[in-house]
Amino acid sequence: MGARLDQRPAPILYVGPSRDFVTDQFEPRFMSLLDEAKTLANKVVRGRRMKKTLKVVAGVRVRLGSAGSSTSLKSDPFALGIVDEYDEMVANIRGQGDPLGLVEARGETYADFVTAVVSTCSQGIAETEVDTVNGLEFWKIGDPAQIPSPIWRLFQQGTRHHFAWPCPECDDYFIPRFGHLKWPKGATPAQAKREAYLCCPSCGSVINDHKKAEMIARGVMIAPGQTIEDALADRNVPENSTWSSWTSGLCSPFVTFGERAERYLNAYLSGEEDKVQTVMNAGFGELYTAGSGGELPQWQAVLNNRIGYARKPEEAPAGVLRVVSGVDVQKRSLIYTIRGFGARGTSWLLDHGYLYGETSEPQVWEDLSLLMTSPISGLIIERVFIDSGFRPDKNEAGDEHKVYEWAHRYDYMAFPTKGRDTLGGRPYSVSKIEVRPDGTKLPWSINLVHINTDFFKSLVHSRLKTPLDQPGAFFVHNEADEDYARQLVSEARVIGSKLKPEWIKRQRDNHFLDAEALAAAAAYSLNVQAIPEGVERGYARNENSENDNEGADRPARQPKQQSIRDRFRNMGARSRR
Repeated sequence: MGARLDQRPAPILYVGPSRDFVTDQFEPRFMSLLDEAKTLANKVVRGRRMKKTLKVVAGVRVRLGSAGSSTSLKSDPFALGIVDEYDEMVANIRGQGDPLGLVEARGETYADFVTAVVSTCSQGIAETEVDTVNGLEFWKIGDPAQIPSPIWRLFQQGTRHHFAWPCPECDDYFIPRFGHLKWPKGATPAQAKREAYLCCPSCGSVINDHKKAEMIARGVMIAPGQTIEDALADRNVPENSTWSSWTSGLCSPFVTFGERAERYLNAYLSGEEDKVQTVMNAGFGELYTAGSGGELPQWQAVLNNRIGYARKPEEAPAGVLRVVSGVDVQKRSLIYTIRGFGARGTSWLLDHGYLYGETSEPQVWEDLSLLMTSPISGLIIERVFIDSGFRPDKNEAGDEHKVYEWAHRYDYMAFPTKGRDTLGGRPYSVSKIEVRPDGTKLPWSINLVHINTDFFKSLVHSRLKTPLDQPGAFFVHNEADEDYARQLVSEARVIGSKLKPEWIKRQRDNHFLDAEALAAAAAYSLNVQAIPEGVERGYARNENSENDNEGADRPARQPKQQSIRDRFRNMGARSRR
Protein backbone atom coordinates (compact mmCIF):
# COMPACT_ATOMS: atom_id res chain seq x y z
CA MET A 1 0.00 0.00 0.00
CA GLY A 2 2.82 2.38 0.88
CA ALA A 3 4.69 1.70 -2.35
CA ARG A 4 1.61 2.28 -4.48
CA LEU A 5 0.75 5.54 -2.69
CA ASP A 6 4.32 6.82 -3.05
CA GLN A 7 5.08 5.77 -6.61
CA ARG A 8 1.75 5.64 -8.48
CA PRO A 9 -1.01 7.06 -6.24
CA ALA A 10 -4.48 5.56 -6.76
CA PRO A 11 -7.44 4.89 -4.45
CA ILE A 12 -6.99 1.82 -2.24
CA LEU A 13 -9.50 -0.30 -0.35
CA TYR A 14 -8.32 -2.46 2.52
CA VAL A 15 -10.79 -4.98 4.00
CA GLY A 16 -10.20 -6.70 7.33
CA PRO A 17 -12.25 -9.48 8.93
CA SER A 18 -13.93 -7.25 11.53
CA ARG A 19 -14.27 -3.60 12.50
CA ASP A 20 -12.31 -4.14 15.73
CA PHE A 21 -9.46 -5.74 13.80
CA VAL A 22 -9.36 -2.80 11.40
CA THR A 23 -9.53 -0.01 13.98
CA ASP A 24 -7.52 -1.59 16.81
CA GLN A 25 -4.83 -3.51 14.92
CA PHE A 26 -4.47 -2.49 11.31
CA GLU A 27 -5.14 1.28 11.43
CA PRO A 28 -2.38 1.98 14.03
CA ARG A 29 0.13 0.02 11.92
CA PHE A 30 -0.92 1.87 8.79
CA MET A 31 -0.52 5.24 10.54
CA SER A 32 2.95 4.22 11.72
CA LEU A 33 3.86 3.61 8.08
CA LEU A 34 2.55 7.02 7.03
CA ASP A 35 4.33 8.79 9.89
CA GLU A 36 7.68 7.01 9.56
CA ALA A 37 8.04 6.93 5.76
CA LYS A 38 9.74 10.22 4.85
CA THR A 39 8.29 10.29 1.34
CA LEU A 40 4.75 9.78 2.61
CA ALA A 41 4.55 11.79 5.85
CA ASN A 42 4.08 15.12 4.07
CA LYS A 43 1.51 13.70 1.64
CA VAL A 44 -1.03 12.82 4.35
CA VAL A 45 -4.03 15.12 4.81
CA ARG A 46 -4.45 15.48 8.56
CA GLY A 47 -6.91 17.17 10.84
CA ARG A 48 -10.66 16.93 10.52
CA ARG A 49 -10.50 15.18 7.14
CA MET A 50 -8.55 12.28 8.65
CA LYS A 51 -10.82 9.59 10.05
CA LYS A 52 -10.19 6.22 11.61
CA THR A 53 -11.31 4.34 8.52
CA LEU A 54 -10.70 6.94 5.79
CA LYS A 55 -7.34 8.56 4.94
CA VAL A 56 -6.33 10.87 2.11
CA VAL A 57 -2.74 10.34 0.96
CA ALA A 58 -1.12 11.99 -2.07
CA GLY A 59 -4.55 13.23 -3.07
CA VAL A 60 -6.24 9.79 -3.20
CA ARG A 61 -8.55 8.04 -0.76
CA VAL A 62 -7.55 5.04 1.32
CA ARG A 63 -10.56 3.35 2.89
CA LEU A 64 -10.22 0.80 5.68
CA GLY A 65 -13.33 -1.35 5.59
CA SER A 66 -14.48 -4.50 7.37
CA ALA A 67 -16.15 -7.62 6.08
CA GLY A 68 -19.05 -7.08 8.44
CA SER A 69 -20.13 -3.90 6.65
CA SER A 70 -21.40 -4.17 3.09
CA THR A 71 -21.60 -0.35 2.93
CA SER A 72 -17.83 0.07 3.26
CA LEU A 73 -17.32 -2.43 0.43
CA LYS A 74 -19.78 -0.76 -1.93
CA SER A 75 -18.51 2.84 -1.71
CA ASP A 76 -15.96 4.51 -4.02
CA PRO A 77 -14.13 2.77 -6.89
CA PHE A 78 -10.57 1.65 -6.17
CA ALA A 79 -7.49 0.70 -8.17
CA LEU A 80 -6.14 -1.68 -5.53
CA GLY A 81 -8.24 -3.88 -3.26
CA ILE A 82 -6.68 -5.84 -0.42
CA VAL A 83 -8.64 -8.53 1.45
CA ASP A 84 -6.95 -9.63 4.67
CA GLU A 85 -7.68 -12.89 6.61
CA TYR A 86 -10.24 -14.01 4.05
CA ASP A 87 -10.99 -17.28 5.87
CA GLU A 88 -12.41 -15.38 8.84
CA MET A 89 -14.99 -13.53 6.76
CA VAL A 90 -18.64 -14.50 6.41
CA ALA A 91 -19.61 -15.96 3.05
CA ASN A 92 -22.53 -13.59 2.55
CA ILE A 93 -22.59 -10.11 4.10
CA ARG A 94 -26.15 -9.39 5.13
CA GLY A 95 -27.47 -10.91 1.94
CA GLN A 96 -25.33 -8.60 -0.23
CA GLY A 97 -22.89 -11.25 -1.45
CA ASP A 98 -19.35 -12.52 -0.95
CA PRO A 99 -16.89 -9.87 0.38
CA LEU A 100 -14.34 -10.64 -2.34
CA GLY A 101 -16.97 -10.23 -5.04
CA LEU A 102 -18.03 -6.88 -3.56
CA VAL A 103 -14.42 -5.67 -3.55
CA GLU A 104 -13.80 -6.77 -7.14
CA ALA A 105 -16.95 -4.93 -8.26
CA ARG A 106 -15.40 -1.66 -6.99
CA GLY A 107 -12.48 -1.97 -9.40
CA GLU A 108 -14.25 -2.08 -12.71
CA THR A 109 -13.56 1.65 -13.27
CA TYR A 110 -9.77 1.06 -13.40
CA ALA A 111 -8.23 -0.89 -16.26
CA ASP A 112 -5.29 -1.99 -14.09
CA PHE A 113 -7.36 -2.88 -11.02
CA VAL A 114 -5.76 -5.60 -8.87
CA THR A 115 -7.18 -7.52 -5.91
CA ALA A 116 -4.83 -9.09 -3.37
CA VAL A 117 -6.23 -11.75 -1.05
CA VAL A 118 -4.18 -12.88 1.94
CA SER A 119 -5.16 -15.29 4.69
CA THR A 120 -4.20 -18.01 7.08
CA CYS A 121 -5.90 -21.18 5.83
CA SER A 122 -8.29 -23.21 7.97
CA GLN A 123 -9.80 -26.68 7.50
CA GLY A 124 -9.81 -29.14 4.62
CA ILE A 125 -8.22 -32.27 3.17
CA ALA A 126 -5.00 -31.64 1.26
CA GLU A 127 -2.89 -34.33 -0.36
CA THR A 128 0.35 -34.02 -2.29
CA GLU A 129 1.57 -35.12 -5.70
CA VAL A 130 4.97 -35.14 -7.40
CA ASP A 131 5.28 -32.95 -10.49
CA THR A 132 6.69 -34.84 -13.47
CA VAL A 133 8.61 -31.81 -14.77
CA ASN A 134 10.59 -30.72 -11.73
CA GLY A 135 10.19 -33.68 -9.35
CA LEU A 136 8.93 -31.47 -6.51
CA GLU A 137 6.07 -32.48 -4.23
CA PHE A 138 3.23 -29.96 -4.57
CA TRP A 139 -0.13 -29.68 -2.87
CA LYS A 140 -2.58 -31.57 -5.06
CA ILE A 141 -5.77 -29.89 -6.29
CA GLY A 142 -8.47 -31.27 -4.01
CA ASP A 143 -12.23 -31.54 -4.17
CA PRO A 144 -13.60 -28.08 -3.25
CA ALA A 145 -16.46 -29.79 -1.42
CA GLN A 146 -13.88 -31.24 0.99
CA ILE A 147 -12.07 -27.94 1.54
CA PRO A 148 -14.02 -25.48 3.71
CA SER A 149 -11.08 -23.04 3.64
CA PRO A 150 -11.95 -20.21 1.16
CA ILE A 151 -8.34 -19.07 0.71
CA TRP A 152 -7.21 -22.60 -0.18
CA ARG A 153 -9.94 -22.90 -2.80
CA LEU A 154 -8.74 -19.60 -4.31
CA PHE A 155 -5.15 -20.85 -4.18
CA GLN A 156 -6.15 -23.94 -6.16
CA GLN A 157 -7.73 -21.80 -8.87
CA GLY A 158 -4.53 -19.82 -9.48
CA THR A 159 -1.00 -20.61 -10.64
CA ARG A 160 -0.28 -22.58 -7.42
CA HIS A 161 3.24 -21.29 -6.83
CA HIS A 162 5.03 -22.92 -3.86
CA PHE A 163 8.11 -21.60 -2.08
CA ALA A 164 10.98 -24.06 -2.51
CA TRP A 165 14.49 -23.90 -1.12
CA PRO A 166 17.68 -25.95 -1.63
CA CYS A 167 19.12 -28.52 0.73
CA PRO A 168 22.52 -27.22 1.96
CA GLU A 169 24.00 -30.73 1.59
CA CYS A 170 22.75 -32.15 -1.74
CA ASP A 171 21.60 -28.83 -3.26
CA ASP A 172 18.30 -30.39 -4.40
CA TYR A 173 15.32 -28.08 -4.08
CA PHE A 174 12.29 -29.17 -2.06
CA ILE A 175 9.06 -27.61 -0.79
CA PRO A 176 9.12 -27.66 3.02
CA ARG A 177 6.05 -28.78 4.95
CA PHE A 178 5.14 -30.17 8.37
CA GLY A 179 6.04 -33.74 7.39
CA HIS A 180 9.70 -32.75 6.97
CA LEU A 181 10.01 -31.56 10.59
CA LYS A 182 11.49 -34.27 12.81
CA TRP A 183 12.25 -34.76 16.50
CA PRO A 184 13.30 -37.78 18.61
CA LYS A 185 10.57 -40.37 19.17
CA GLY A 186 8.88 -39.90 22.53
CA ALA A 187 10.47 -36.48 23.06
CA THR A 188 8.85 -33.99 25.42
CA PRO A 189 8.01 -30.55 24.03
CA ALA A 190 11.13 -29.16 25.73
CA GLN A 191 13.31 -31.89 24.20
CA ALA A 192 11.76 -31.34 20.79
CA LYS A 193 12.55 -27.64 21.03
CA ARG A 194 16.22 -28.46 21.55
CA GLU A 195 16.57 -31.33 19.09
CA ALA A 196 14.08 -30.75 16.26
CA TYR A 197 15.46 -30.48 12.74
CA LEU A 198 14.34 -30.47 9.12
CA CYS A 199 14.97 -33.62 7.10
CA CYS A 200 15.82 -33.28 3.41
CA PRO A 201 13.42 -35.52 1.41
CA SER A 202 16.12 -36.14 -1.22
CA CYS A 203 19.21 -37.12 0.75
CA GLY A 204 17.86 -37.44 4.29
CA SER A 205 20.40 -35.02 5.73
CA VAL A 206 19.76 -33.08 8.94
CA ILE A 207 19.08 -29.37 8.38
CA ASN A 208 19.41 -27.05 11.38
CA ASP A 209 18.32 -23.46 11.90
CA HIS A 210 21.70 -21.90 11.25
CA LYS A 211 21.31 -22.91 7.59
CA LYS A 212 17.88 -21.29 7.23
CA ALA A 213 19.00 -17.80 6.19
CA GLU A 214 21.10 -19.17 3.34
CA MET A 215 18.25 -21.42 2.19
CA ILE A 216 15.74 -18.53 2.23
CA ALA A 217 18.11 -16.36 0.21
CA ARG A 218 18.31 -19.03 -2.49
CA GLY A 219 14.63 -19.91 -2.32
CA VAL A 220 12.25 -19.44 -5.24
CA MET A 221 8.54 -19.45 -5.98
CA ILE A 222 7.86 -22.30 -8.40
CA ALA A 223 4.65 -23.58 -10.01
CA PRO A 224 3.82 -27.06 -11.29
CA GLY A 225 5.23 -27.51 -14.79
CA GLN A 226 8.19 -25.16 -14.26
CA THR A 227 11.80 -26.19 -13.85
CA ILE A 228 13.99 -24.55 -11.21
CA GLU A 229 15.71 -22.66 -14.03
CA ASP A 230 12.31 -21.48 -15.31
CA ALA A 231 11.32 -20.26 -11.87
CA LEU A 232 14.59 -18.39 -11.32
CA ALA A 233 14.24 -16.74 -14.74
CA ASP A 234 10.48 -16.11 -14.29
CA ARG A 235 9.53 -17.91 -17.50
CA ASN A 236 7.01 -20.61 -18.47
CA VAL A 237 4.60 -19.30 -15.84
CA PRO A 238 1.24 -21.14 -16.07
CA GLU A 239 -1.40 -19.21 -17.98
CA ASN A 240 -3.85 -17.97 -15.37
CA SER A 241 -5.40 -14.61 -14.52
CA THR A 242 -4.77 -15.35 -10.83
CA TRP A 243 -1.26 -15.55 -9.41
CA SER A 244 -1.45 -17.67 -6.24
CA SER A 245 1.29 -18.78 -3.87
CA TRP A 246 1.81 -20.78 -0.70
CA THR A 247 4.69 -20.64 1.75
CA SER A 248 5.30 -22.94 4.71
CA GLY A 249 5.53 -21.43 8.17
CA LEU A 250 8.79 -23.35 8.52
CA CYS A 251 10.37 -20.70 6.29
CA SER A 252 9.83 -17.92 8.82
CA PRO A 253 13.18 -16.38 9.84
CA PHE A 254 11.70 -15.38 13.20
CA VAL A 255 10.68 -18.82 14.53
CA THR A 256 13.04 -21.79 14.85
CA PHE A 257 12.31 -25.38 13.86
CA GLY A 258 12.47 -26.30 17.54
CA GLU A 259 9.86 -23.71 18.51
CA ARG A 260 7.52 -25.00 15.81
CA ALA A 261 7.94 -28.58 17.11
CA GLU A 262 7.44 -27.51 20.73
CA ARG A 263 4.21 -25.65 19.94
CA TYR A 264 2.84 -28.58 17.98
CA LEU A 265 3.61 -31.13 20.70
CA ASN A 266 2.12 -28.90 23.42
CA ALA A 267 -1.08 -28.61 21.38
CA TYR A 268 -1.16 -32.32 20.56
CA LEU A 269 -0.60 -33.38 24.18
CA SER A 270 -3.38 -31.08 25.34
CA GLY A 271 -5.85 -33.29 23.49
CA GLU A 272 -7.72 -30.22 22.23
CA GLU A 273 -8.38 -30.20 18.50
CA ASP A 274 -8.73 -26.41 18.38
CA LYS A 275 -5.19 -25.94 19.65
CA VAL A 276 -3.77 -28.41 17.13
CA GLN A 277 -5.63 -26.65 14.32
CA THR A 278 -4.25 -23.27 15.40
CA VAL A 279 -0.69 -24.59 15.25
CA MET A 280 -1.17 -26.28 11.88
CA ASN A 281 -2.88 -23.24 10.32
CA ALA A 282 -0.95 -20.35 11.84
CA GLY A 283 2.35 -22.10 12.54
CA PHE A 284 2.79 -24.19 9.38
CA GLY A 285 0.35 -22.57 6.96
CA GLU A 286 -1.25 -25.94 6.24
CA LEU A 287 -4.85 -27.07 6.12
CA TYR A 288 -6.07 -28.88 9.19
CA THR A 289 -8.00 -32.10 8.83
CA ALA A 290 -10.19 -32.85 11.84
CA GLY A 291 -8.75 -35.74 13.82
CA SER A 292 -5.49 -35.79 11.89
CA GLY A 293 -3.56 -35.37 15.11
CA GLY A 294 -4.56 -38.89 16.14
CA GLU A 295 -3.70 -42.32 14.74
CA LEU A 296 -6.42 -42.56 12.10
CA PRO A 297 -4.92 -44.24 9.02
CA GLN A 298 -4.89 -42.57 5.64
CA TRP A 299 -7.14 -43.98 2.93
CA GLN A 300 -4.17 -45.53 1.13
CA ALA A 301 -3.52 -47.69 4.22
CA VAL A 302 -7.02 -49.17 3.95
CA LEU A 303 -6.14 -50.62 0.56
CA ASN A 304 -3.12 -52.34 2.11
CA ASN A 305 -5.67 -54.75 3.65
CA ARG A 306 -6.38 -56.22 0.21
CA ILE A 307 -4.79 -59.67 0.41
CA GLY A 308 -5.60 -61.45 -2.83
CA TYR A 309 -9.23 -62.57 -3.02
CA ALA A 310 -11.95 -61.44 -5.39
CA ARG A 311 -15.17 -59.59 -4.73
CA LYS A 312 -17.95 -62.15 -4.16
CA PRO A 313 -15.53 -65.09 -4.36
CA GLU A 314 -16.97 -68.46 -5.39
CA GLU A 315 -16.19 -69.74 -1.93
CA ALA A 316 -15.74 -67.58 1.15
CA PRO A 317 -12.40 -67.55 3.01
CA ALA A 318 -12.10 -70.45 5.42
CA GLY A 319 -12.24 -68.19 8.45
CA VAL A 320 -15.72 -66.87 7.61
CA LEU A 321 -18.33 -68.37 9.94
CA ARG A 322 -21.09 -65.72 10.05
CA VAL A 323 -22.13 -63.32 7.29
CA VAL A 324 -23.86 -60.00 7.99
CA SER A 325 -24.66 -56.78 6.16
CA GLY A 326 -24.93 -53.09 6.98
CA VAL A 327 -27.07 -50.77 4.83
CA ASP A 328 -27.03 -46.98 4.83
CA VAL A 329 -30.18 -45.37 3.43
CA GLN A 330 -30.11 -42.21 1.36
CA LYS A 331 -32.80 -40.46 -0.63
CA ARG A 332 -31.73 -41.90 -3.97
CA SER A 333 -29.60 -44.91 -3.08
CA LEU A 334 -28.87 -47.72 -0.66
CA ILE A 335 -25.21 -48.20 0.25
CA TYR A 336 -24.31 -51.63 1.55
CA THR A 337 -21.44 -53.77 2.77
CA ILE A 338 -21.54 -57.55 3.20
CA ARG A 339 -18.88 -58.83 5.55
CA GLY A 340 -17.96 -62.31 6.79
CA PHE A 341 -16.82 -62.69 10.39
CA GLY A 342 -14.75 -65.34 12.10
CA ALA A 343 -12.63 -66.01 15.15
CA ARG A 344 -12.20 -63.08 17.55
CA GLY A 345 -14.00 -60.75 15.17
CA THR A 346 -11.62 -61.20 12.24
CA SER A 347 -13.56 -60.21 9.14
CA TRP A 348 -13.50 -60.26 5.35
CA LEU A 349 -15.30 -57.83 3.05
CA LEU A 350 -17.24 -60.02 0.61
CA ASP A 351 -19.14 -57.33 -1.29
CA HIS A 352 -19.97 -53.63 -1.16
CA GLY A 353 -21.67 -51.15 -3.41
CA TYR A 354 -24.60 -48.91 -4.26
CA LEU A 355 -28.18 -49.74 -5.20
CA TYR A 356 -29.50 -46.72 -7.05
CA GLY A 357 -33.11 -45.62 -7.05
CA GLU A 358 -35.56 -43.41 -5.20
CA THR A 359 -35.94 -45.00 -1.77
CA SER A 360 -39.53 -43.75 -1.67
CA GLU A 361 -40.26 -46.14 -4.57
CA PRO A 362 -40.44 -49.96 -4.42
CA GLN A 363 -37.87 -50.91 -7.09
CA VAL A 364 -34.69 -50.28 -5.08
CA TRP A 365 -36.15 -52.25 -2.16
CA GLU A 366 -36.80 -55.20 -4.47
CA ASP A 367 -33.17 -54.98 -5.53
CA LEU A 368 -32.12 -55.05 -1.88
CA SER A 369 -34.37 -58.06 -1.24
CA LEU A 370 -32.73 -59.99 -4.05
CA LEU A 371 -29.25 -59.07 -2.83
CA MET A 372 -29.84 -59.99 0.82
CA THR A 373 -31.68 -63.26 0.19
CA SER A 374 -29.14 -64.58 -2.34
CA PRO A 375 -26.29 -66.64 -0.85
CA ILE A 376 -22.91 -64.95 -1.21
CA SER A 377 -19.79 -67.03 -1.60
CA GLY A 378 -21.84 -70.10 -0.69
CA LEU A 379 -23.16 -68.63 2.57
CA ILE A 380 -26.45 -66.99 3.54
CA ILE A 381 -26.61 -63.52 5.09
CA GLU A 382 -27.78 -64.08 8.65
CA ARG A 383 -28.38 -60.54 9.86
CA VAL A 384 -28.93 -57.15 8.23
CA PHE A 385 -28.78 -53.89 10.18
CA ILE A 386 -30.31 -51.08 8.14
CA ASP A 387 -30.24 -47.39 9.01
CA SER A 388 -33.61 -45.75 9.69
CA GLY A 389 -32.21 -42.51 11.10
CA PHE A 390 -34.51 -40.29 9.06
CA ARG A 391 -33.70 -36.59 9.44
CA PRO A 392 -36.19 -34.17 7.86
CA ASP A 393 -33.52 -31.43 7.70
CA LYS A 394 -31.16 -33.55 5.61
CA ASN A 395 -31.99 -33.64 1.91
CA GLU A 396 -30.03 -36.85 1.32
CA ALA A 397 -31.85 -38.81 4.04
CA GLY A 398 -34.14 -41.69 3.08
CA ASP A 399 -37.64 -42.58 4.20
CA GLU A 400 -37.78 -44.38 7.55
CA HIS A 401 -41.26 -45.77 6.81
CA LYS A 402 -39.90 -47.72 3.82
CA VAL A 403 -37.13 -49.06 6.04
CA TYR A 404 -39.66 -50.30 8.60
CA GLU A 405 -41.80 -51.92 5.92
CA TRP A 406 -38.83 -53.74 4.39
CA ALA A 407 -37.47 -54.85 7.77
CA HIS A 408 -40.92 -56.16 8.80
CA ARG A 409 -41.09 -58.15 5.58
CA TYR A 410 -37.74 -59.80 6.37
CA ASP A 411 -38.00 -59.73 10.15
CA TYR A 412 -36.16 -63.04 10.48
CA MET A 413 -32.92 -61.31 9.52
CA ALA A 414 -33.44 -57.54 9.11
CA PHE A 415 -33.44 -54.94 11.89
CA PRO A 416 -33.96 -51.19 11.47
CA THR A 417 -31.49 -49.10 13.47
CA LYS A 418 -31.06 -45.60 14.81
CA GLY A 419 -27.72 -44.20 15.92
CA ARG A 420 -27.09 -42.71 19.35
CA ASP A 421 -23.93 -40.84 20.39
CA THR A 422 -23.03 -43.02 23.38
CA LEU A 423 -26.21 -44.87 24.50
CA GLY A 424 -25.25 -44.65 28.15
CA GLY A 425 -22.21 -46.87 27.69
CA ARG A 426 -24.15 -49.81 26.17
CA PRO A 427 -23.15 -51.07 22.69
CA TYR A 428 -26.79 -51.40 21.58
CA SER A 429 -30.33 -51.77 22.87
CA VAL A 430 -33.57 -53.08 21.38
CA SER A 431 -37.03 -51.56 21.65
CA LYS A 432 -40.43 -52.14 20.05
CA ILE A 433 -41.95 -49.82 17.47
CA GLU A 434 -45.74 -49.99 17.48
CA VAL A 435 -46.76 -46.48 16.41
CA ARG A 436 -45.82 -44.19 13.57
CA PRO A 437 -44.07 -40.82 14.24
CA ASP A 438 -47.47 -39.10 13.80
CA GLY A 439 -48.93 -41.18 16.63
CA THR A 440 -51.09 -43.56 14.56
CA LYS A 441 -50.79 -47.25 15.37
CA LEU A 442 -48.85 -49.58 13.09
CA PRO A 443 -50.59 -52.76 11.95
CA TRP A 444 -47.60 -54.67 13.30
CA SER A 445 -44.76 -54.20 15.77
CA ILE A 446 -41.08 -54.31 14.91
CA ASN A 447 -37.81 -54.40 16.82
CA LEU A 448 -35.73 -51.21 16.53
CA VAL A 449 -32.04 -51.46 17.43
CA HIS A 450 -30.44 -48.35 18.94
CA ILE A 451 -26.74 -48.33 18.01
CA ASN A 452 -23.91 -46.77 20.00
CA THR A 453 -22.29 -45.07 17.00
CA ASP A 454 -19.20 -44.03 18.96
CA PHE A 455 -18.54 -47.62 20.01
CA PHE A 456 -19.00 -49.24 16.61
CA LYS A 457 -17.24 -46.59 14.52
CA SER A 458 -14.36 -46.79 16.98
CA LEU A 459 -14.43 -50.58 16.65
CA VAL A 460 -14.19 -50.37 12.84
CA HIS A 461 -11.24 -47.98 13.06
CA SER A 462 -9.51 -50.17 15.65
CA ARG A 463 -9.90 -53.16 13.33
CA LEU A 464 -8.33 -51.12 10.53
CA LYS A 465 -5.25 -50.63 12.71
CA THR A 466 -5.03 -54.32 13.68
CA PRO A 467 -2.06 -56.09 12.05
CA LEU A 468 -3.19 -58.53 9.38
CA ASP A 469 -1.62 -61.51 11.16
CA GLN A 470 -3.46 -60.80 14.41
CA PRO A 471 -6.97 -61.79 15.58
CA GLY A 472 -9.53 -59.13 14.70
CA ALA A 473 -7.89 -58.20 11.38
CA PHE A 474 -9.99 -56.33 8.83
CA PHE A 475 -9.59 -57.69 5.30
CA VAL A 476 -10.94 -56.20 2.06
CA HIS A 477 -11.30 -57.79 -1.37
CA ASN A 478 -9.18 -56.88 -4.39
CA GLU A 479 -11.83 -54.63 -5.95
CA ALA A 480 -12.06 -52.30 -2.94
CA ASP A 481 -11.34 -48.90 -4.47
CA GLU A 482 -10.38 -45.38 -3.48
CA ASP A 483 -14.00 -44.33 -2.94
CA TYR A 484 -14.55 -47.12 -0.40
CA ALA A 485 -11.22 -46.46 1.31
CA ARG A 486 -11.75 -42.71 1.60
CA GLN A 487 -15.22 -43.14 3.06
CA LEU A 488 -13.94 -45.59 5.66
CA VAL A 489 -11.70 -42.87 7.15
CA SER A 490 -14.07 -40.00 6.36
CA GLU A 491 -14.72 -39.23 10.03
CA ALA A 492 -12.42 -38.68 12.99
CA ARG A 493 -13.13 -39.15 16.68
CA VAL A 494 -12.32 -36.18 18.90
CA ILE A 495 -13.13 -35.30 22.47
CA GLY A 496 -15.42 -32.29 22.54
CA SER A 497 -15.57 -29.36 24.93
CA LYS A 498 -17.86 -31.31 27.30
CA LEU A 499 -15.38 -34.23 27.38
CA LYS A 500 -17.72 -36.29 25.21
CA PRO A 501 -16.59 -38.04 22.04
CA GLU A 502 -17.60 -36.42 18.77
CA TRP A 503 -17.23 -37.69 15.21
CA ILE A 504 -16.17 -34.96 12.80
CA LYS A 505 -16.44 -35.34 9.05
CA ARG A 506 -13.17 -35.11 7.15
CA GLN A 507 -14.99 -35.34 3.84
CA ARG A 508 -18.58 -35.18 2.58
CA ASP A 509 -19.37 -38.86 1.89
CA ASN A 510 -19.22 -41.28 4.81
CA HIS A 511 -21.73 -43.92 3.73
CA PHE A 512 -19.40 -46.94 3.73
CA LEU A 513 -18.17 -46.06 7.23
CA ASP A 514 -21.80 -46.01 8.40
CA ALA A 515 -22.48 -49.29 6.61
CA GLU A 516 -19.38 -50.97 8.09
CA ALA A 517 -20.34 -49.73 11.57
CA LEU A 518 -23.79 -51.27 11.12
CA ALA A 519 -22.22 -54.53 9.93
CA ALA A 520 -19.93 -54.50 12.96
CA ALA A 521 -22.96 -54.01 15.21
CA ALA A 522 -24.82 -56.86 13.49
CA ALA A 523 -21.82 -59.15 13.96
CA TYR A 524 -21.42 -58.04 17.57
CA SER A 525 -25.05 -59.02 18.21
CA LEU A 526 -24.10 -62.51 16.98
CA ASN A 527 -21.20 -62.56 19.48
CA VAL A 528 -18.51 -63.09 16.84
CA GLN A 529 -15.88 -61.58 19.12
CA ALA A 530 -16.20 -64.66 21.34
CA ILE A 531 -15.53 -67.23 18.60
CA PRO A 532 -12.38 -69.13 19.71
CA GLU A 533 -9.23 -68.59 17.75
CA GLY A 534 -8.45 -71.37 15.30
CA VAL A 535 -12.05 -72.23 14.44
CA GLU A 536 -12.61 -72.25 10.70
CA ARG A 537 -15.22 -73.49 8.28
CA GLY A 538 -14.48 -76.71 6.38
CA TYR A 539 -13.87 -75.45 2.87
CA ALA A 540 -12.37 -78.54 1.23
CA ARG A 541 -14.75 -81.43 0.49
CA ASN A 542 -13.60 -84.93 1.34
CA GLU A 543 -13.71 -86.90 -1.87
CA ASN A 544 -13.91 -90.17 0.11
CA SER A 545 -16.91 -88.98 2.11
CA GLU A 546 -20.52 -89.07 1.02
CA ASN A 547 -21.27 -86.15 3.31
CA ASP A 548 -20.41 -82.87 1.56
CA ASN A 549 -20.64 -80.99 4.88
CA GLU A 550 -18.12 -83.13 6.68
CA GLY A 551 -15.62 -80.99 8.49
CA ALA A 552 -17.84 -77.91 8.81
CA ASP A 553 -17.59 -75.77 11.93
CA ARG A 554 -14.61 -77.50 13.42
CA PRO A 555 -11.03 -76.44 14.11
CA ALA A 556 -8.94 -75.95 11.01
CA ARG A 557 -6.52 -78.60 9.85
CA GLN A 558 -3.68 -76.09 9.55
CA PRO A 559 -1.08 -76.03 12.32
CA LYS A 560 -1.93 -73.54 15.04
CA GLN A 561 1.30 -71.62 14.61
CA GLN A 562 0.23 -70.43 11.15
CA SER A 563 -0.82 -66.80 11.00
CA ILE A 564 -4.22 -65.69 9.75
CA ARG A 565 -2.54 -64.27 6.65
CA ASP A 566 -0.80 -67.63 5.93
CA ARG A 567 -3.98 -69.64 6.48
CA PHE A 568 -5.86 -67.32 4.20
CA ARG A 569 -3.26 -67.54 1.48
CA ASN A 570 -3.45 -71.34 1.66
CA MET A 571 -7.24 -71.16 1.34
CA GLY A 572 -6.96 -68.78 -1.61
CA ALA A 573 -4.65 -71.13 -3.48
CA ARG A 574 -6.98 -74.09 -2.95
CA SER A 575 -10.04 -72.07 -3.88
CA ARG A 576 -8.47 -71.00 -7.16
CA ARG A 577 -7.38 -74.58 -7.87
